[in-house]
This record gives sequence, C-alpha cells and structure tokens, in this order.
Amino acid sequence: MAHLFPLRLVSSRMLAASVRHLVFARDDGEPLDFIPGQFIQVHFNYPDGTATKRSYSLATMHDHALGAGDTVEIAVSYVPGGAATALFTALDEGQQIQASGPYGRFCLNASDSNRRYLLVGTGTGVTPYRAMLPQLAQMIEKRGVEVVLVLGARMAAELLYAEDFRAFAASHPGFHFIGCVSREMPAADSTDLRPGYVQEALAALVPDGAHDIAYLCGNPNMVDACYEALKGAGLPIPHIRREKYVSSK
Repeated sequence: MAHLFPLRLVSSRMLAASVRHLVFARDDGEPLDFIPGQFIQVHFNYPDGTATKRSYSLATMHDHALGAGDTVEIAVSYVPGGAATALFTALDEGQQIQASGPYGRFCLNASDSNRRYLLVGTGTGVTPYRAMLPQLAQMIEKRGVEVVLVLGARMAAELLYAEDFRAFAASHPGFHFIGCVSREMPAADSTDLRPGYVQEALAALVPDGAHDIAYLCGNPNMVDACYEALKGAGLPIPHIRREKYVSSK
C-alpha cells in the first residue's frame, strides 16, 4: 500500500484558461526528495466514497544538488465533469490533499554522452522539463550539451511555462525554446514561435541518430508519431524516452 503524506496548498495561479499551477508544502515536515521527471499521485474519493487517484508530473524547479526542495509543484488540467477537476477547483490555500510518491523513470541520465537533447511536449506534458532545468544547466555547463525544447499547443497563450523557458534560454546559450501553435499564426515579430505541430518542428531539427537523445511527453498521438519519426531518423530505441499523458475524469 502506498505511503500517503499530506500536502497543503500554499499558492496557485492559472497558466492557461483550463490549467492551474499549484504550489504545495508537505504538512508532515518532510521534504519530497525526487528526481526531475518523476510524478506524484494524488489520492481522493469519488462522491460515492470509492477511492481513486490521479498522477501529476512534478514541475518543481530547484537545484537538486542541494537536496530536496521545500515545495511540491504540479500543473493540473481541468476536464469538464472530472472528479479531480472538482477536487482542485474547490481547493483553497491552506487546505490539504493526500499524495504518494515520487514515481517514474522519465528522467535524465547522468551517464548519457550525447551532444544534444530534443525535449518534445504538448500541454501539461511540458511540466517534467521545467523540473529538469537546473539539471540541464549543469549538463550545458559541464559537457557543452545542446538542448532544444519543442512545446506544442493550440495557441500561444496555452504554451505552458513559456516565460520560464524563455528566461532560461536567455541565460543559457546552449538551450533553445521553440513554441508550436496549431490554430493561430504567430505574430510577425515572434522569434521562437512556429505555426503547425511539434512533429514538423522536430523534423526541421534533423534528428541525428548518432548524437541525439529525445524525450517525448504529452498527447499519446503526438508521442507515437514522434517516436516513429525518430526511429526512422536512426535514433536507437533506448535514446527515445516516452511518457504519455491521458486525461481522465
């Protein structure tokens, strides 16, 4: 049985019309020691009392070389009629939820010797990459790795954490952010936005089977399409790391 711990909501903000960023503190006084890319599970009951749970990648961004951080941060997509949506919509600062974890292996590997990381995400599938930023900063500094993050959404306003990634790119020349919007044309003065889908931007980066490692996270159709394209480009299967996000009520 999973070990549950209490999380108290400290603050929150809307990232987009239907996505909320939540910052928690553990109410048992313990830190949450996790590896960027991992997720937690939130445990709650349906109205009939049946127990259920939902998984959320950790978006917490801090220097893990210093140990576990003080906050637990996630992004939650609101799904109409969803039980988890009802839980989080009603959650106010100071209130608690129950969680377990961390879980998962969608993480950077310290033994990697690649020249470039291709990080591809849609929707809240970008949250693991936000948590990875401090670790990526060390990789860029210590071994000169290049990192390209390709984030997809319908409109520019839905590119989650875009300002965090832009700020990181401005201070780390080895990091590049590309936002892909499928239902609007980017403004003429946009330097990091592209019309279309992440698959098209990924192809334009000319994936290199000898030197690239790719991470794919988000919509299952996107993950599958990019996986096949990367295999076709010659990337070994162990160098294509995947995590699919399926919205559940």
